[in-house]
Amino acid sequence: MDIDLNKAYNLISSKLTLWLREFIRLLPNIALAAFILVVGFFIAKYIRKFIHKMIKRVIHNETLDSLFSSLIYIFLLGIIIFIALSVLQLDKAVTSILAGAGILGLALAFAFQDIAANFMSGIFLSIRKPLKLGDVVKIKEYMGTVEEINLRDTVIKTYQGQMVIMPNKDVFQNPIENYTLLGKRRVDLVVGVSYGDDLDKVKLITLEAVKDIPGLAEDESITMFYTDFADSSINYVIRLWINISEKVNFLEVKSQAIMKIKKAYDANDIMIPFPIRTMDFGIKGGIPFSEAYSSQVKKPIIPDEKTLD
Repeated sequence: MDIDLNKAYNLISSKLTLWLREFIRLLPNIALAAFILVVGFFIAKYIRKFIHKMIKRVIHNETLDSLFSSLIYIFLLGIIIFIALSVLQLDKAVTSILAGAGILGLALAFAFQDIAANFMSGIFLSIRKPLKLGDVVKIKEYMGTVEEINLRDTVIKTYQGQMVIMPNKDVFQNPIENYTLLGKRRVDLVVGVSYGDDLDKVKLITLEAVKDIPGLAEDESITMFYTDFADSSINYVIRLWINISEKVNFLEVKSQAIMKIKKAYDANDIMIPFPIRTMDFGIKGGIPFSEAYSSQVKKPIIPDEKTLD
């Protein structure tokens, strides 16, 4: 029993002595590694602030600026720690850690590929800036004002009052109709007038009626074009431009245009016709029922010769 204890004691003592020798031998390396870590952290912190300022000049998005600067900071810290471990002669351990991290990262990429796609789409949206806060946009079937732009999703407030949280992947991969980008928006109004009205007179009265609607863009002229011969009317389209920057209500401008046109037409005896159907009794066309009937009534009846006999 005493022999076993002596063997155990000698084994432990030799191991401790070996570790102490190795520790003393590695003291310069440990001191150098600690120096590299301390100095490296300060350098990485300084580089992070510098890069944050540089990125902020290009990308005006605080969240994205902080993200890029943090990623660069973590990358620099990884390099510093790798150098420190190399000084301590722990290269194999570092290689094993990196291999494990790569396998783990690949597994996470497959598990969270939708989140990663939304995240990357958010980064591209922040760089390209196809829309910004307060813009009036239409994405897919949703139209409204942009309330938030995050790295994962975009929040749109529709005109019906709903808050739509749309994944950035859908925003990035679908057409974006931005009504605010030009600072103005066009209102198209289709109207029909009777075939019996003077079209030159109709055009003058229509343009005069809508020219004083509040909110119209001063740098754009009001245009009106006759478009087609419909069943009961001659149709035209009138185009008005409104200033989005002045928060002009699109539907209110359209409503004002309808009211003013109707009032002007009533005052000038211009008719916006209901659907009309004309019954034509002429062989070649152009003879109404009343004329055809009256001609048949007034036509004298000539008796047949056989009847007279």
